[in-house]
Amino acid sequence: MRSTTRILALAFGGLLLAACGNKDKDAPLAYAPADTPYVVANLDVLDDDTRAALFAQADAQMPAEVAQLRAAADEMAAKDPDTANLIRAFAKELDGKTVETFAQNTGLDLKGYSALYGLGLAPVLRFELSDTDAFEAFIGRLEDAYGKKLEVATVGKQSYRRHVSPTSGTELILAVVGKQAVAAILPADAAEPLLRQALGLDRPAKSVQEDGRLADLAKAKGYENWAVGELDLTRALPLAASGKDPLFNALLKARAQAESAKTGEPVANQLQIPPSCQADAARIANRVPEMSFGYTRLDPKHQDMRWDLALASDISQAFSGLKVDLPGLGATQVSSPFEFFLGLPVAQMRAFWTAQADAVAAKPFSCPALTDLNDSFAKLGASMQKAAIPPFGDLLGVGLSLDSFAPGKGNAMPKFTGRLVLGTSNPAGLLAMGQMMTPALAQLKLTSGGQPVALPSNLATMFGQPAWIAMGPKSLGLGVGAGEDAKLGDALKAPTGDAGQMLRMHLSGQMYLDWVTLMQQKADSLTAAAAALGKNEPDDQTDKAASEARTKAQFDAMRAQAARIQSLEAEAHVDSSGLVVTSQTTLK
Repeated sequence: MRSTTRILALAFGGLLLAACGNKDKDAPLAYAPADTPYVVANLDVLDDDTRAALFAQADAQMPAEVAQLRAAADEMAAKDPDTANLIRAFAKELDGKTVETFAQNTGLDLKGYSALYGLGLAPVLRFELSDTDAFEAFIGRLEDAYGKKLEVATVGKQSYRRHVSPTSGTELILAVVGKQAVAAILPADAAEPLLRQALGLDRPAKSVQEDGRLADLAKAKGYENWAVGELDLTRALPLAASGKDPLFNALLKARAQAESAKTGEPVANQLQIPPSCQADAARIANRVPEMSFGYTRLDPKHQDMRWDLALASDISQAFSGLKVDLPGLGATQVSSPFEFFLGLPVAQMRAFWTAQADAVAAKPFSCPALTDLNDSFAKLGASMQKAAIPPFGDLLGVGLSLDSFAPGKGNAMPKFTGRLVLGTSNPAGLLAMGQMMTPALAQLKLTSGGQPVALPSNLATMFGQPAWIAMGPKSLGLGVGAGEDAKLGDALKAPTGDAGQMLRMHLSGQMYLDWVTLMQQKADSLTAAAAALGKNEPDDQTDKAASEARTKAQFDAMRAQAARIQSLEAEAHVDSSGLVVTSQTTLK
């Protein structure tokens, strides 16, 4: 199921950057029911330059995606060889092509309309075609690489192709309906009404296009119209727990059959879903009712996005007005190639999570699939009591700034310079505890004015370069590397978080590229170590070569992406509606 979904996402995800906002009664979004638990669509058309910029990024990632598809096929080959072969066939169709070339060869309309939505939990993807014959030719090439024809079935006068996966209990259907292509994942024994809905032969009583749900969401959240997505957990979670969703039931039955084959546990026993499960699922969904996302800026040089996670009012109220006294969290000027600041106000978090643990203890979950949560929250409540103990209980947050970073040669540690800042309501107490644990620190005399003091040489040697420590009114700071003493004092005086702010991050493209280099070095070292300990059988050599090729493709894609990036920014805060995460990517 997961691999088949990935095929659809890779094949047609870029086309969701076309458009879905027109009021044409046959537009893809007109087939999405208003009560769908999830939907992703576009409400406007991208200009040619921006589309080309997005495709350039996707093209850089294509080799890695093809490698991952083939790796997924290899993993499932033993359990579901037919589906594995279909995935390999699709990977072959993508291999060596750009997104634009693939779209042209497949007949997909890059300036058309697309929508991904759920019929219940079953995903349906609809997109307009510029050439229906090209799409049929694509299916033919897919079948040739697959090694056999896909099964052809009909509903009424509409024909469609299907591939059944007995392992997951699902089927992938593909069809050309008018001038649109339809791809969906349904139960293997999907009833005719569900098939008719998926193919668009029967329309929903009211569609997402008619109720303006995505347009209203985009306006409320500041999303641009190019790509807007929503997951309604108040619909999705209770639907899964009700035992009434056909796709969920098919997946559950397939899993139960596999388990029964291993343990002998009757399938019927495993399919029992008590009524309490739906109520418990609704209870969880009410705490986190909705997730949504959209672009806030999109042009050839900028790709800015926003994610919103709606939270219950008591959760939002607990943090939306909270100002975290972590120096640097609220800074607007960038001073280092990498900056990461995370608010961790332990006192407020302890109070909040203790209240959540108490609520679960007062009204435990009764659904068998969720009873483990009762024990988890009980342990959480106990750990929150321990969190009150200083110095952890005084923690406000942590910040890290790197001015330089160079991967070490071979297995050597990377070289870096930068600053670490710990926000704490009791910096003197934290320093005193450190001095008790490390006698060499006892000789240091710090004041709350932020004046840096050099670490003793026997402690600085662990960094291989000079290091300093400083104390602010609510922080302790460590500077490592030549010249960091001059920056440490200012770091402790940097602006603290605004109301509700919990995270700030900046990463330069060059630093990102350095990290990719380090990760590749470590991956190569692990591969070499594994090879030294392994066997030299022919099959092992073949698997090793394939694995190395996939890893190289992934790192090549990451390197190509990093080379195009000037900087990455991210910020997270809690407002009256919930958690908001924003990102800004500036391209060269």
